[in-house]
Amino acid sequence: MSPHSPSETSPLAVTATADHAGERVDRFLADQFPEHSRSRMKQLIEEGRVTRDGVVLTQPAEPVRDGVHYLITIPVPTKALPEAQEIAFPVLYEDSDLLVLDKPAGLVVHPAPGNEDGTLVNALLAHCGDQLPGIGGEKRPGIVHRLDKDTSGTMVVAKSELALKALQDMFVARDMERAYLALCWGALNPASGEFDGAIGRDKRDRKRMTVVERGGKQALTRYKTLAVFDGAVSLIECRLATGRTHQIRVHLSQAGHPIVGDPVYLRRIPAAAKGLPEALRDQLLDFPRQALHAAKLGFRHPRTGAALMFETPPPEDMASLLRALNMAQT
Repeated sequence: MSPHSPSETSPLAVTATADHAGERVDRFLADQFPEHSRSRMKQLIEEGRVTRDGVVLTQPAEPVRDGVHYLITIPVPTKALPEAQEIAFPVLYEDSDLLVLDKPAGLVVHPAPGNEDGTLVNALLAHCGDQLPGIGGEKRPGIVHRLDKDTSGTMVVAKSELALKALQDMFVARDMERAYLALCWGALNPASGEFDGAIGRDKRDRKRMTVVERGGKQALTRYKTLAVFDGAVSLIECRLATGRTHQIRVHLSQAGHPIVGDPVYLRRIPAAAKGLPEALRDQLLDFPRQALHAAKLGFRHPRTGAALMFETPPPEDMASLLRALNMAQT
């Protein structure tokens, strides 16, 4: 296939020097062209799209040699498998590398069995259109982190390969500020502290996660009580040091303070609910989702290094609960 084929972009070229001799060629190329990850370079080599002095490379681990000229042919991104669907969502910030949004509760992030469409990915494909330069050879958004279907709040999505790699590295290095607001049952003692317990799959119920002694992944949640309503319900802020599945929901449930409305980890009427006025108790017990909102997200822009911070208030359903709780105390 010619480097000038309509199905390919302009080739990338670089000549190695003695400083690079001995490095893995996929790592060397990724360092030279940081908009592409090492795994992407490895994929391109295995597809026969990289040449060394005109000879097609086949081994991503091949050592670099001084003076060798490498040519990389990047295919035009193909259409992503999920279909673009017009689904509205609030955009907080957008540029050519990333998009920050306020995810509505009820919106699934990624297509999966049972939710093949109508997801945030479908919505992003429609919203971004031709603005997506492509990730891994597909015109698709890069999901850096996920929020549960019924958790609302701030999310960042990568639009370029450079942004995806940088943002993923920030998550791994815990170099990203994330704060959640949660309404949970009871009053936490102490009012501020942390939950440090490994999380793994519940052997008795595969839909649930639980704190485990063996085989789980280390999870750390720091919390601070912001308000307590009649000792029955607390508004707390949680900050994640790790990002495990259902982390905040599991840690609060294990501590005896499940999140209001949680359909998975709240299995019975909490004792704290019994002393509340009937109307307020019913409003809390009938809340149809976990009262959890990703309120704050901060990170450095992967291309410019500029500090970015985004904060959103709880959506109307959760705000209505807070108003009712405040009124009951006045």
